[in-house]
Amino acid sequence: MAKRLIPTFNRILVEKITPPSKTNSGILLPEKTPKLNTGKVVAVGPGARDKDGKLIPVTLKEGETVLLPEYGGTEVKLGEKEFFLYRDEDIMGTLHE
Repeated sequence: MAKRLIPTFNRILVEKITPPSKTNSGILLPEKTPKLNTGKVVAVGPGARDKDGKLIPVTLKEGETVLLPEYGGTEVKLGEKEFFLYRDEDIMGTLHE
């Protein structure tokens, strides 16, 4: 069983963030609450190559919180955890506090 997956080319390994089902004070949130499809970048590939063979680095870094597309990505299971592989250009943006 693999312990760590290192993506190839311009791919990014993301662990989806599940929104809380209740608040800190214990109030249950309805399931129809609008949710952002977000995730945390776990691993990043080295980047893609252009026509001349030059490396185009990935724009994201490990640990960043990103906005994910509703559909897409390749599901990968490592142990008990589920991760998703996306291409760099499929990520919609980063979230900052």
